[in-house]
Formats: sequence, C-alpha cells, structure tokens
Amino acid sequence: MAKFEYRFPELGEGLHEGEIIKMHIKPGDKVTDDDIIMEVQNDKAVVEVPCPVNGTVLEVLAKDGQVCHMGEVVAVIDAEGDIPEQAMPEEEAKEEAAPAQGGAAEAPKAEGTAAAPNHDVLATPSVRKLARDLGVNIGEVSATGKNGKITREDVEAFANGGAPVAKEEAAAPKAAEAKSAPAAAAASRDADEERVPFKGIRKAISNAMVKSAYTAPHVTIMDEVEVADLVAFRTRLKPMMEKKGTKVTYLPFIVKALVAACRQFPAMNAMIDEAAQEIVYKKYYNIGIATDTDNGLIVPVIKDADRRSIWMIANDIKDLATRGRDGKLGPNELKGSTITITNIGSAGGMFFTPIINYPEVAILGTGRISEKAVVKNGEIVVAPVMALSLSFDHRLIDGATAQNFMNYIKQLLANPELLVMEV
Repeated sequence: MAKFEYRFPELGEGLHEGEIIKMHIKPGDKVTDDDIIMEVQNDKAVVEVPCPVNGTVLEVLAKDGQVCHMGEVVAVIDAEGDIPEQAMPEEEAKEEAAPAQGGAAEAPKAEGTAAAPNHDVLATPSVRKLARDLGVNIGEVSATGKNGKITREDVEAFANGGAPVAKEEAAAPKAAEAKSAPAAAAASRDADEERVPFKGIRKAISNAMVKSAYTAPHVTIMDEVEVADLVAFRTRLKPMMEKKGTKVTYLPFIVKALVAACRQFPAMNAMIDEAAQEIVYKKYYNIGIATDTDNGLIVPVIKDADRRSIWMIANDIKDLATRGRDGKLGPNELKGSTITITNIGSAGGMFFTPIINYPEVAILGTGRISEKAVVKNGEIVVAPVMALSLSFDHRLIDGATAQNFMNYIKQLLANPELLVMEV
C-alpha cells in the first residue's frame, strides 16, 4: 500500500479546470479503478471522472461547487499496486525542477488560530505561487478580493508582518455617508435582479463564439430546397423504422448529404493551421451536431460519418443528444468535428446566420420545412420546402465554392435516390 495523491486531471484537449458538481467519495470508502469518484462540469459538459487506482480513501480535499485546476490534489488514497503518473500544475513542476533559493521566513501564526486548509482558499495559481515563493501559508491570509479571493497584495502584506487593512476601514466617515443614499437605491434595484456566475458551458460558448467571429471572416448564404421526394421517401420508411425501433428524422439524411458534398468540395472539410500557416484538408468526416441543453449549447460529434449508414447515424444522434442533455458525454465525444450542422428548424426557425464552430471553416444551418408555392413543370403547386443557411470562412472559401457546395447538398436532398447512391 502507498499513499497516492489524486490530482485533478485534464478533462480534454485544452480543458485545464472544472467545477466539481458532486464528490462521490468520502474518507474510509473502498475504491477500485474505474469507480466514479466525482462529477465535474467542464467547459463543454458534465463529465464523470473515474478513480485510477484501487485502495481506501484517506482524505477528500475538494468539495461540491469548488473550481479545481489541473494538477490540484482532490483526494488522498491508500493505494494498492502501481501508482500512475499524473500531470502537475506548471508552477509546481517548475519548482520541483529548480527549487527557489532563499525566500522570506514564514510569518508567525497567531496563538490559538487554526490555519485554513489551503485547498479551500480562493486564489489564482499565480497568487499561490507567490505565497510559496514568500514562504507564506496561504491558508492564513485574510482575503480582500472580490467574493473572498486572495490577491497578490494580500499575500505581500501578510509576508510583511500583518493583514492588509480593508478598504472600507480606510475610507473617511464622510465618504461613507455620501455613499449611503446611492447604496440604498442600489439595494432596492438588486431586489429585482438575480445574478449568477458567468462560467461553465455558458462562458465556454461565449469564448468560442467571440474567437470564431473575430478570427474567421464570416459570410452566410441562404437558400431553399423543395423536398417533396425526401418527405415521401421518409414516409415510406416508417414501417421499417418502427420494426428497428429507430426514429429517423431528416437530420441523418442531411448528415449524409453534407458528407457527400464535402467529398466533392474538400475545402469545406478543412481548417487553417494558424501557427504553421498551412491549410489542413481532412480526409475523414466527423460531423458535429449542435445540441441545445438546459446548460447551453454543446456539439457532440458523429465520428467517421462517411462509414455509417443512415440507420446508424439516426441512432447516434438520439444517443448523443440524450446523454448530452443528461450531462453524460465524455470529452472525446465533444471534440474532433470537421464540419458542423446546427438545426433551428426544430424551434420553428427558418433562415439565420450560424457562427462557425472554429477552427472549422463552415457550418450548415437547417431551418423548418414549410409548405410553399413552387413552380413545377410550368405549374404552381404547393410543396414542402426546407430552409438552408451556410456560413463559411472567407479566408479559405470563395462565394462561388460555397454556393456550388450548397447546390450539391440541395440536389441530394431533393433527390433521395441520389443520396442513397452516395452512401
């Protein structure tokens, strides 16, 4: 048996922090590898994190609602067998490689005062590093930052022999009186407002949208396609669908049409490698499906969609959407897409300007199917028409390429027999 400090893992590519939704372990619990020890809200979804070892839980150093960074110790386990290597925070790794020389002596503790556990302290990694460099136990430092966060000034003041003076105590009495009236008005307004932290999936969506909008020059084209044959084809399939226990919407047909069009127009299934200044043409087809959940928009991915039948894609979409709304998707199921579909038709919308799922270079938006007057064989008839919107990165894709790509998708959706030949 050996003491194993379980550190908060990297939950996916570029995901270095997360909020603990629920800890499933407590001191004394027996755990085996692959037991779920906590549920974590990362930038994309709620992830179940398994235990990497067998043993007995000695300590649990993190709690529900706590935001942890990769490498922070969340539990200590009396482990059996081999202990796996784990990633450590960058600043700790540097310290182990080159320990700091000297440093201020640790400030004395006040008698009878217990130090707060460091893992409960709200402070950024850079502030924690400063405390270690100065020989300060950050658990003893009084916080003056917003929401109880410890600042650099708090640590420096403690290292110099005392806690910092709160700003309110330093303010003049007259200033406090002058602020009392506006403060009362503000309190009245606050009673009619609700404030929640801007974090998790909502913050991740914001960051992704801003990065995409300010990196890729967006152009959107909009078009319509008459889909009477597709509607009839899907209707004829219903008895077979019921026997297979599968509900096939129009989305699997759109996925297959999108894959076929990407084969014809490789630039639509590409990306720009900014660092290498190269265009990367991808010869695999992983289709992202934008999915609305109670926590915000996520994009689960159908991997190798070109190798999957319409039946299989229908089941994939149902499974990914259900587990996505329940927060049960793994990190690998939310990354690696090469082009994305977003459907506003399910909410009754038609045309819109979807934001590219960066670093992809295009996104296809589908609107509702509605009855419209169309001209067929020189006569005006009523037929079902689907609305389509395509946003693309104008750095790589020209307008003519995008419209020809759209035309190919329209041709396949209007003629499902051609679509079947593409499968």
